[in-house]
Amino acid sequence: MGATSDGPREDPRTGDSREDPTPPDVRDPAGQFPDDAPPPGAIGVPDQLERLWTPHRRAYIAGQDKPTGPGPDDGCPFCSAPRRDDADALIVSRGERVYAILNLYPYNSGHLLICPYRHLADYDGLDAAETTEFAAFTQRGMRALRRALGPQGFNIGMNQGPVAGAGIAAHLHQHLVPRWGGDANFMPVIGRTRVLPDLLAQTRVVVAQAWREVD
Repeated sequence: MGATSDGPREDPRTGDSREDPTPPDVRDPAGQFPDDAPPPGAIGVPDQLERLWTPHRRAYIAGQDKPTGPGPDDGCPFCSAPRRDDADALIVSRGERVYAILNLYPYNSGHLLICPYRHLADYDGLDAAETTEFAAFTQRGMRALRRALGPQGFNIGMNQGPVAGAGIAAHLHQHLVPRWGGDANFMPVIGRTRVLPDLLAQTRVVVAQAWREVD
């Protein structure tokens, strides 16, 4: 389908006179070209919808940095993260047996993962000391997130096994997701897009600071 035109027009941005590829109904009230007017020769009809381009999610869709197998030396990100510095790995706090790290693909801002250092798949494989610290980190994570971000609630849980939805099933991790009223809106439910107010590095700084301030 060809684009409509009302004859040559001077582009106010360049001073060039050219056939107008932009239908009149997408110009502003003064008849000016919008900033995102298509280039000459572009094919398509404007539909009045905005586009939110998220090329950074290509890494997630393509499975970048996914483990190549179930072992600790098969590229497990939860085994490699503690070997990096906190800022680079997005680690919020380290304990003796477990650590807290920001989810690289968060459901909401402040989405934490509580992970044991030991590479194991199942919750019932934790020993008594690991279980105690695992629970304590979950509680402290809630307090830190409340202090830093003021959530109105939390989702807390684990997906055990690929059939249960675990993306990295070979290394146990618990999700601690802060929630706010209205966060399950059009964007994630229909648009399949999460809108986050801060970069992960910024979120890590404020949550790590709050973690140190709470008991």
